[in-house]
Formats: sequence, C-alpha cells, structure tokens
Amino acid sequence: MDVALLTVGDELLAGDTENTNASWLGRQLTAAGATVARVLTVPDSESVIADAVARYHEAFDAVVVTGGIGGTPDDVTKAGVAQAFGRDLVVPEDVRAHLEAKAEAFAADNPEMVDRYDMDLDLDAWASVPEGGQALLTDESFAAGCVVESVYVLPGVPEELQAMYATVADEFGGDRTTETIYTPAPEGALVGAITTARERFAVAVGSYPRKADAPGRVKVTGDDPAAVADAAAWLRERIETE
Repeated sequence: MDVALLTVGDELLAGDTENTNASWLGRQLTAAGATVARVLTVPDSESVIADAVARYHEAFDAVVVTGGIGGTPDDVTKAGVAQAFGRDLVVPEDVRAHLEAKAEAFAADNPEMVDRYDMDLDLDAWASVPEGGQALLTDESFAAGCVVESVYVLPGVPEELQAMYATVADEFGGDRTTETIYTPAPEGALVGAITTARERFAVAVGSYPRKADAPGRVKVTGDDPAAVADAAAWLRERIETE
C-alpha cells in the first residue's frame, strides 16, 4: 500500500511549527506495513490543496491530509479536498448536532472562559465535509475530519490527529517489513556490504550516519519478510554492530 502524506499550513512552511505530524504518521504507516511514498507540505490555499490532492489521489493507494480543518478563515483544507473531487461542502445534520452538543457541554464546563471571551463558533465549518464523504468524529477534536474515497482528512493538532487516526488505522497496511542494524562504523565502511546485500537479496538497504549520541543505522526493507531477515543476518556477519 503506497501512501502519500499532505501536511497543510503556512506555519509549517515558515518554520513556526515543527512538522511532527509527518514523522508520527510515517512511523505508524511504516509499522503497519504500508510504504510512505511522498510527503508534501503546502500552504493554506484551497487551490494548491486541491491540486495536490487530485494528483496524489490518482498516483497512490491512499492520501492522508492533515491540518486546516477548524472553523477559522484560514482553515480551507476540506474545501480544497472538495474542489479536488469536484464536490460541494455539505453539513450533515447529525454531525452538526453532535458538535453543537459538544460545544454546549464545553460552555457548561468552562463558564469563566465563555463569559470572558466573545466566542464566534462556526459550527457549520466544523461539521462540513465534502459531499459523499464519511465524517470522522472524536472526543479530542471539535472539527470533523473525513474520508473521501481514499483520501483521509485529519486535524493538525497532534493529539487530535493521533486520536482520529486511530479510528481509521486498520484501513492501512501492506507487506512492507523492515529490520534495523545499529553500527558504530562510519558510512564509508559500509558501502561494499550494503551494495552486495541489495543485489543479492533484492531488498532496499539504507544507511543513516551516526550522531554524537547515537550509533549509525542500516535499515533493510522489502516485501518478503524472509528475504529481509536473510539480508539482515548476512549484513550482521559483515559489519560491526552494537
């Protein structure tokens, strides 16, 4: 299963916010056996989002989009996804009712905040999904995420993202498997063994240099678990390990 990640936000491009969502999703999807084939960050622009979603939907088995699904003017992700599919945004009555009840409960639990601030809550924006899409709701998020065909739209707040991803995690998988070998050896000492292992076992082998506080890594990846295990065992006999 080849998956593309599309993270949305001007703040990500400006470096104001670290893009931890892409790293977290990459780890989850890889652990599930899927292959993360692309990671792209785009601005809060409906047309740019629509273009990227349309291209990636055609090219990959699934697309995961994060960020920009709230109720402020710069939250245009769901509109961009709707545009990519040539659909309108709609507000399902049951989703709006769910979020309205949630907002009322929040107000009841936080009367001082409600009294202090003039809250302008756009429930329609929170509840909207592209026509025909499946709404995704969690306790952690006010805004509804959604699934449109093989495009999954999730929040940008990490805690909300992780909770909503859990509701669809079973839909991602594959045969991809990885073994990691830790080594104190410099990359220059690994070239011969890595090249031979790639050719001999028909697997992908990547080398990642050591850091001051961590050893280097050699990762063996492939769709055949036996071939990955054999390649990793072969490499462990030929490179220094920790």
